[in-house]
Amino acid sequence: MAVHHEPVLRKEVLESLQVHPGGTYVDGTVGLGGHSEALLEASAPDGFLYGFEWDAASLERARKRLARYAGRFKLFRANFAEAPSILKREGLQVDGIVLDLGLSSFLLEASGRGFSFLKDEPLDMRMDERATLKAKDLVNRLSYTQLVELLRAYGEEPAAERIARAIIEARKKKPLETTGELASLIESVVRKRRRGRHPATLTFQALRIAVNRELENLERFLSEAPEILKPGGRIAIISFHSLEDRLVKRAFRLDPRLEPITKKALKPSLEEIRRNPRARSARLRVAERCEP
Repeated sequence: MAVHHEPVLRKEVLESLQVHPGGTYVDGTVGLGGHSEALLEASAPDGFLYGFEWDAASLERARKRLARYAGRFKLFRANFAEAPSILKREGLQVDGIVLDLGLSSFLLEASGRGFSFLKDEPLDMRMDERATLKAKDLVNRLSYTQLVELLRAYGEEPAAERIARAIIEARKKKPLETTGELASLIESVVRKRRRGRHPATLTFQALRIAVNRELENLERFLSEAPEILKPGGRIAIISFHSLEDRLVKRAFRLDPRLEPITKKALKPSLEEIRRNPRARSARLRVAERCEP
């Protein structure tokens, strides 16, 4: 299945990272290869890219997309949290790093793993199919209190108690197995929200974050990434919800190894949002590695 993919804030990322020929860069969230391709183009003819991606199918699509840059990139099937330790073992420091923390087009539209409540698919939500924990495990095994805590902590869901109660009652009859079942259940107890946002949006976000340990991985990465940046090298992170953005903002402000470049997060232009509606909630923050 062909999936359209346009990298979010492409121009702003390249400008913020000051990408130049011969530079060495890291794309910690390769996805379908949009930002990787942009970095390789901007660093031509001899720039080099190290890319990291959890999902095997996405990685294979990115490898094909980047084939014309053969010899100028190396891809790893690994989470971005592992990137600093992998590159440190290889004795590398780089000129720039980008993370796009948004859900890739492929995972959302074509993976069949239940990332979207608009399709009836298995309640899976694993970005890495080698992992064992699935969304259905959380939905069907957590206690009422645990469900409420998960929905509040990772989804900031105001109706957490109502949704958790509905899940507990529904699974007494049969386990919840599909996204369609869960989304319909939530719709039955939560009214439609402002701007047409689906009532299940925050619950699906919370489950995905928990299954993939997204916030833990981001915290680990933020603590280790400065060590693989050259002095003057930059790190650019695109987040899509407040939980991620707060972690990035705090790390950039408090880490003595980093100097924030963006005082306020950069946002997509109206033109980009019209072209790519999914970009509307993107926020880009950039920091620079201080001299040791």
